[in-house]
Amino acid sequence: MTEKENLHHIFERWSGEKVEQVHTIPQSGSYREYYRLVGSSKTAIGVFNEDLKENKAFLSFTKHFSKLGLAVPQLLAEDDGGKTYLLSDLGDEALFDYLQRKRNQVGVFPGTGIKAYKEALNELPKFQILAGQHLDYSVCYPRPAFDRQSMVWDLSYFKYYFLKLAKIPFDEQMLEDDFSRFIDYLLQADSNYFLYRDFQSKNIMMVEGKPFFIDYQGGRKGALQYDVASLLYDSKANIPGDIKDILLDHYLDVLRHYLDFDKKEWVAFYRAFVLIRLMQAMGAYGFRGFYERKTQFLKSIPYALKQLDNIINSNLFPPGFPYMEHVLSNLTSSKQLLRYRQEFNTLVPLNIELMSFSYHKGLPVEKYGHGGGFIFDCRGIHNPGRYERFSSKNGKDGEVMDFLKTGGEADEFLNNAIHLVEQTIDKYLNREFKHLQIAFGCTGGQHRSVYCAEKMAEILNDKYEDRINIRLSHRELDPLAG
Repeated sequence: MTEKENLHHIFERWSGEKVEQVHTIPQSGSYREYYRLVGSSKTAIGVFNEDLKENKAFLSFTKHFSKLGLAVPQLLAEDDGGKTYLLSDLGDEALFDYLQRKRNQVGVFPGTGIKAYKEALNELPKFQILAGQHLDYSVCYPRPAFDRQSMVWDLSYFKYYFLKLAKIPFDEQMLEDDFSRFIDYLLQADSNYFLYRDFQSKNIMMVEGKPFFIDYQGGRKGALQYDVASLLYDSKANIPGDIKDILLDHYLDVLRHYLDFDKKEWVAFYRAFVLIRLMQAMGAYGFRGFYERKTQFLKSIPYALKQLDNIINSNLFPPGFPYMEHVLSNLTSSKQLLRYRQEFNTLVPLNIELMSFSYHKGLPVEKYGHGGGFIFDCRGIHNPGRYERFSSKNGKDGEVMDFLKTGGEADEFLNNAIHLVEQTIDKYLNREFKHLQIAFGCTGGQHRSVYCAEKMAEILNDKYEDRINIRLSHRELDPLAG
């Protein structure tokens, strides 16, 4: 009997219905085969997996979690051979898909996304602490704990399948020395909990707005910090830094209901577990992408590099591992890896609408529906328009520019405006907002506002380069502008 015939058999035995349709569910990062089986009134997810030890872990965990009332799929039926089983159908929308759908609607990381993540984090300690207390760790596969051996495997995976295949130069002995010290540090964290291992947005299904949890077969005993790092630093979910902070604080508030801990020490270990999780994930991207040539995994590389860049530039890298930090810093500036950002164009730049206008002809129209942006009033700057010799010229002409620079008046105003705008741009880039509108107004919209808009465009382009797209227009000089 083939695996599909066996799935048909156990579906019919469970449901009392003939299988009318079979839909293959695309594989992601594993070799398990998933099918949606549809009868006249019932559906189920059929799973085939040759790895008996992995199946034993998953089925044992599922039974344990179900007894505790945790939000996992129901085990409906299993075959005697241990390779095939049926699960309740949780639909097709993972938290990742839910987030992307909501993000596309509003253009930013949505409030509904924050709420969904908080609900998932509410449930996490139930797996880690409550379910972990009486779980049978003897069935864990491939290791009963996230121990030194597990960590060596993950870091070697990163070294051989990412660093080497991406042609990143490094001193292997120096890196191994730092890896060894790094593992020594990680092993000091309290590890007497259930570590879900793949607690990420694609393994959390949204059913009627509530999270359900799948793919925990790699679970084992370990530290609490790892799973939180897996969720918040899930590369393609691309959670903005300030929202990561909100969600981490939420999880720690929930955790207080289960145990006492030193927050400063907990977060210090968390920063380290973020790194080992990122390196493990990048090893997977390298193996599946560089080695197996699966393009969807290469698309995750720019997001992972962005995560690393933020960690390093925000001084979040744990101290004591200088060569490891050096190698990871080189990743973020690698020309070899830069092409993946360009090829997949995953990091969408901020579009800035920058214009000049005349107050006599009304304020510019807000184009993007969010009501944000800046309007700067340049009328406090000495006006070239009062002088006949400038009447036919504008703020792009050299004589007008020289006049406005006299005494530094215009540039002082402009520098203050740029400081405000840069604060907002940094925040918008972090939150992945798509649009920002900036306008400079003066009496006639010809001299001061034009000068300021031109200079700001030049300065912002120099600073942010390909992270922004500026559309510069002068409403009163070009009747078609604005």
